[in-house]
Amino acid sequence: MNADATGMAAARAAPPPRLAELLAKQRPDWHSEWAWANYKSTLVDLVRAYHLRHLCEIGGGRDPSFTAEEAAELGITLTINDISAAELEKAPPGFPTACFDVSGDIAAAGIAPGQFDLMFSRMVFEHVKDVRQAWRNIHTLLAPGGVAVAFFPTLYSLPFLANHLMPEWLSSAIVRAFYPNRGEETDDPKFPAVYDWCFSSEARMLPMLRDCGFSDVAIQPFWGHGYFKRLPVVRQIDDAFNALAARRDWRSMSAYAYVLVRK
Repeated sequence: MNADATGMAAARAAPPPRLAELLAKQRPDWHSEWAWANYKSTLVDLVRAYHLRHLCEIGGGRDPSFTAEEAAELGITLTINDISAAELEKAPPGFPTACFDVSGDIAAAGIAPGQFDLMFSRMVFEHVKDVRQAWRNIHTLLAPGGVAVAFFPTLYSLPFLANHLMPEWLSSAIVRAFYPNRGEETDDPKFPAVYDWCFSSEARMLPMLRDCGFSDVAIQPFWGHGYFKRLPVVRQIDDAFNALAARRDWRSMSAYAYVLVRK
């Protein structure tokens, strides 16, 4: 066996890193800008660290995180999931698709257990009505050693708390007023949000996730958002408050979170 092959064998034989260790190596910043900018690279790091090959993007619909070329370069197969058949019809070509509700009856939907190495979602879990059941289903669908990642907005950051409390017709009107590129007819539609289990607090999240069967859990909170960028004074006050909340680790004031779990 040559030196390169010996090194690869040793790397595969070494125990895989804990999820928190992998996140720490990326040196995440407290601000949510880092979360958005590094989401895909986090997924790539997981693929490489745990040798994950069969991926499923939950709620990927028309806008999956990887192109077909990127998937081929990584040596992965990517199944695009969505609850909506209409969204999957808008998915780019070159990917298998799976239409099912991640929090629904996956057995009745004919989804085989243990078929994915990595399941991930971006801005999806705030729309899921039964997040606990979604995590249980993800545990069922993951192969042994499989990993899942959810990137979502958290309560009780002010914009998301307001969105949670106000009726959908009002929140939709506000979004259209400030973000005219959002809408069903665009590539960035707005869906109703319920924020079930959308927290970054370990005290809240860890017992639930462990009850769902996950042996390794890492939660990375982020503060700050872009919803006040057109309101200069409000933005400056909010930015200062979020910087303070990050320094004090006030999880109830976070705006987003990465939740990573391993089966």
